Amino acid sequence: MEIFELAAELGKKLKDDARLIALEEAKKAYEEDVTLQKYMVEYEVQQKAMQRAVAQPDRDMQLIDSIQRRTDELYQLIAEHPVFAQLNRAQAEVNELMNSVNQTIMTQITGEEPFGCTHNCSTCGGCH
Repeated sequence: MEIFELAAELGKKLKDDARLIALEEAKKAYEEDVTLQKYMVEYEVQQKAMQRAVAQPDRDMQLIDSIQRRTDELYQLIAEHPVFAQLNRAQAEVNELMNSVNQTIMTQITGEEPFGCTHNCSTCGGCH
C-alpha cells in the first residue's frame, strides 16, 4: 500500500473514533447555542471597539475601562458556558489522540521510544 493510501485508511479509522465523534457533536452544539453565539459576537465587537478606542490620540479612559469591563464579563460568560467547556474538553482529547498517533508514527520511523516514556501504556500511543 502507498503511504497516502495508508494515511487515508488511518483518517477513516480516526473519523470513527469516539473522541472525534464527540468533538463533532461538541462543535455542532457550540454552533447551535444561540446564547453562546450572542456572547461570542458581542465579545468580538467589544474587542474591535477597544482597538479603535486605544488607537485614538485623545483616548477616553472611561470608555476604555467600560469596554474592558464588558469584555472581561463576556470572557467569563463564554469560558464558564457548559457548551464551550465541553468543546474545549473534546478538542483537548482529540489533540491528545493526534499527538499519540504522531508519536507512534515517529517511533516507527526512528525506532526510538518517545522522550519521557511513563511506561504506563494508557498514557502512550504505543512504543512496544
